[in-house]
Amino acid sequence: MHVVETELPGVVVIEPKVFGDSRGYFSEVFNRVRYEDSTTTEAAASMDKIVQINLSHSVKGTLRGLHYQEPNPQGKLVWVISGVVRDIAVDIRKGSPTFGKWTAVELSGDNHRQVWIPPSYAHGFVVLSDDADFMYACTDLYSAADEHSILWNDPDLGIDWGVDEPLLSDKDKAAPRLVDAQDLPTF
Repeated sequence: MHVVETELPGVVVIEPKVFGDSRGYFSEVFNRVRYEDSTTTEAAASMDKIVQINLSHSVKGTLRGLHYQEPNPQGKLVWVISGVVRDIAVDIRKGSPTFGKWTAVELSGDNHRQVWIPPSYAHGFVVLSDDADFMYACTDLYSAADEHSILWNDPDLGIDWGVDEPLLSDKDKAAPRLVDAQDLPTF
């Protein structure tokens, strides 16, 4: 396994070993001991608390995000089973030196990369292929009462999603800008 740090503290890209032959491939999606040895201490400690795994299937151009939970934030280990997505993490912790900064990683069923999104970061992705199956392993249970969103195209963030007119939920269309967001976590 190879771990690459991003420009945002705590957000790491994980490239698991993939063993392939003419029949297909095998890869460990998660191994707590290996992740403890290979990732940052903070990521490893949070990943040890994974309690919920979600799967979403989306068509080309679908943009999901930017979402976060507060209180009861969710750390997320994310990866793509099939298709290609542009995955985005945003530091929304008030007082953080990287507040409002974002990072993007291309995840695909072919590159097998994973991204660790620490608790208290906003997260979203857009589907670049015809469709995609996207997995989330979360450190806290989903709570509708704690769920919040930030506008995907907030001009203060300036995120390059790689698409001009994404398919959005009504909730994501109506999300506030970061400057107007409620219940932001603190650094």
